[in-house]
Amino acid sequence: MTTILLTGASRGIGAAALAALQARGAQVIGQATRSAPGVLGADFTEPQAPQILWEQALEAAGGSIDVLVNNAGLFSPNPVEGSDIGWLDAWEDTLRINLTAAAQLSRFAIRHWQERGAEGRVVHVASRAGHRGDSPAHWHYAAAKGGMLALHKTIARGYAAQGILSYAIAPGFTDTGMAEDYLASRGGPGLLADIPLGRVATPDEIATMIVFCALDAPPSMTGATLDANGASYVR
Repeated sequence: MTTILLTGASRGIGAAALAALQARGAQVIGQATRSAPGVLGADFTEPQAPQILWEQALEAAGGSIDVLVNNAGLFSPNPVEGSDIGWLDAWEDTLRINLTAAAQLSRFAIRHWQERGAEGRVVHVASRAGHRGDSPAHWHYAAAKGGMLALHKTIARGYAAQGILSYAIAPGFTDTGMAEDYLASRGGPGLLADIPLGRVATPDEIATMIVFCALDAPPSMTGATLDANGASYVR
């Protein structure tokens, strides 16, 4: 049985991925900001939270984790017109949750696999924003997701020879609670004019991609980034 640590598992893409991975027979240890039945609580604005989570997840898994899915994210506007300290606080919270925690967990996972002489996989849920940027109120989000993509590529290149693989998924707009306010702020249905598919992605679609990367993707695909944006950004 494959054991997977999945962050951001309580809603949206994470909840869909949790269900889809379990349907494939994986043992999934989920994380959310607050504890819930079957989900470990870890507030990634706290610098020590990722390490505590990793240790708790490892104990719950019986000492071995095979796959890490970095899905936790914060998407909240941070206008340049805000106060200096408010802007900086929002920047640092977003970077810590979306990028630093993912880097910390990736480090713990890689060291775990190296110590065991085991193969492993990291799946990073990034964003279209990491490629093309985002709105003027979301510098921090775009920067974090761009950093995640660079992290992913570096892991892929650095550890493939050890059987440690890295995959990334870059969704565009997705029908989750995290994106609802943003969609409304950008014109709601009018935003669809920029999406040739004519609709945003669903959490189940992204979950299907997470399952593929976590369980099925061939090793030669390590380092790849899969886009899911309805052709609103092609590269």
